Amino acid sequence: MKHSLAMTVRTLGTLVLAALAATGVCAGQEESSDAASVDMFSTHQVSGTGVHFFSTALIHEQRPTEVGMIQLSTDIVRLEGDLTGVVLYHPRSVFDFASGTLVNTGHQVFSGTIRGSKPVMLYDDGFRFEVDLATGETVGRVFLVDRLAGPVSRCRLEIFGTGQTEDGDATLGYTGTCRVNPRANPVD
Repeated sequence: MKHSLAMTVRTLGTLVLAALAATGVCAGQEESSDAASVDMFSTHQVSGTGVHFFSTALIHEQRPTEVGMIQLSTDIVRLEGDLTGVVLYHPRSVFDFASGTLVNTGHQVFSGTIRGSKPVMLYDDGFRFEVDLATGETVGRVFLVDRLAGPVSRCRLEIFGTGQTEDGDATLGYTGTCRVNPRANPVD
């Protein structure tokens, strides 16, 4: 069977049109992937409790400063409520004994579920916790916005201390907002 140039061009044209139709471009449905993703997010107010396990923390380094010390550690926090799972927490703790304060910054990864979602892993390197060493009052902000695995999700949380366990581990509460896009779930 002899193929002409015209037949080859028509075949390629048909394939290109079919590909464009499948992606929605021919039907005028072209949207940015960000815009499409935003429309599919469901926003949820979230709250719950947790325990920061000081009793099992791994202390990697402690170095004195003029007014206190800096400590690097790896800690585990267990969350319950709308976020259920574990946080692997790697804080840089700056103790200022003269002012009676502690400030934690660093890196953390949440692994768990958000309101019963499929499992997610979210990274945060923007959190900040402030502790009054005299009263134990703890407040903090968490930004779990970088997806590592699971459904595309973003959570912004306010954290507040609620006391401690018999073992001396810190108890906490959290409230905030999570946005989950269950349809945007790339294969992990």
